[in-house]
Amino acid sequence: MPEARQQGGSEATSTLGHVLFLAVFTFYWITLTPFVDLTGAAAVDPVAGNSNALNQLVAILLFGSLTLFFLTHRRGVSILGHVWILALILLWAIFTSATALHPDLAIKRTILVMMIVCNAAIVLVLPRTVEDFARLSAIVLFAMLAMCYFGVAFRPTLAIHQASEIREPMHAGLWRGLFSHKNSAAAAMVLAVIFGLFIARSWSRLAGWAIVVLAAFFLSQTGGKTSTLVLPAILILGWIIERFPALRYPVILGGLGSFNLLAVGSAVSEPIRDWVRGLGVDATFSDRADIWRFAFEAISERPILGHGLQSFWQTDNLVYSGSTVETWAAAAFNGHNAYIDTVVELGLPGLLLTLIWLIFLPLRDYGRAQQSDNNPALTRLFMRIWLYAVLLSCLETIYFQGGGALWFCLLVSVFGLRLQSSAQLVPARYRQPSAFLEARHA
Repeated sequence: MPEARQQGGSEATSTLGHVLFLAVFTFYWITLTPFVDLTGAAAVDPVAGNSNALNQLVAILLFGSLTLFFLTHRRGVSILGHVWILALILLWAIFTSATALHPDLAIKRTILVMMIVCNAAIVLVLPRTVEDFARLSAIVLFAMLAMCYFGVAFRPTLAIHQASEIREPMHAGLWRGLFSHKNSAAAAMVLAVIFGLFIARSWSRLAGWAIVVLAAFFLSQTGGKTSTLVLPAILILGWIIERFPALRYPVILGGLGSFNLLAVGSAVSEPIRDWVRGLGVDATFSDRADIWRFAFEAISERPILGHGLQSFWQTDNLVYSGSTVETWAAAAFNGHNAYIDTVVELGLPGLLLTLIWLIFLPLRDYGRAQQSDNNPALTRLFMRIWLYAVLLSCLETIYFQGGGALWFCLLVSVFGLRLQSSAQLVPARYRQPSAFLEARHA
């Protein structure tokens, strides 16, 4: 009887963990507000101070549920990894928020970001096995893809960009599915392809390759050039650094540094701009150069403290300041470069801390994970997600966002690489609750 009760309790705990996993992944992949109408006048209003009461309530409930589950059932598991760097970033974000023009907004965004960080760390210990992780991920991905294709087929005005849209009518005809923009849809489809390859290797070939095919075709219809080009690049770069570990630092750091130098440099340096044009590349990087020049002006005003987390772009005082008369970039949603935006919001010290947390430490953890006996397919999944996010961050703002699949999955990959490097996966024959906790399953 005691064994039966223990087994029943273990199954109940496992089921609850799976339910929480599905809830969290659904919240970030599908959100509570799919199929946004972009044709209304409100589409051009500043959104920095906007808040959705239901979204905030659900976010708090999920955070509370995950934290309670972790403290009750998984408290023996080390999840946050490099706590010192997270503590420094949190303290610096709070300090810069207190000095920002919109301190209330910046502090609220800081709290939200830290909740997402904790959610991403805890979600990794909810599945009992790698197969569970793959199966549960597949359920959410199939739901996301089904909604996207349903929208295209039956709700095209909400799932395909329209010429009647106020802000960007030039995107008419491009698919966006349940997402608010074609670029967001493209990023999600790339992530789905990466997950699909992992699912095919770790759980079901049929399900995994179905996700890959469906996501790849949808990606081709989004017109997301950056994501489409980055996908094969990360598969190739991932293959190189997996087979030649000594190259991971020069390849990744050199690639990030060179690309940012060329892209951002073309916005402020005429010689670099001419050289980029000579390569046959759009030196404006789809009009991002104007945004980067404007961002550098903002950086020059507060290079150390920044303007506060998510408290610069799309604020009322910026959009209605008259700067939009001088340049359209003042009305941009973000800086379209995560590294520049980090300086804009958190200053140069914030950028340094972010680079340590999201670039240098994951690179080191990946090297250690390769030397461990843990599942290589899981390590490869985390590495590909991380690599995609940090490369795409050269042209899109991803770091410290309030929600969305890409920022959440980047955090999952960072914590996943840490666990793969420092913890031991439980072999199938030892998948009892006690061994599960002692081994600190990733």
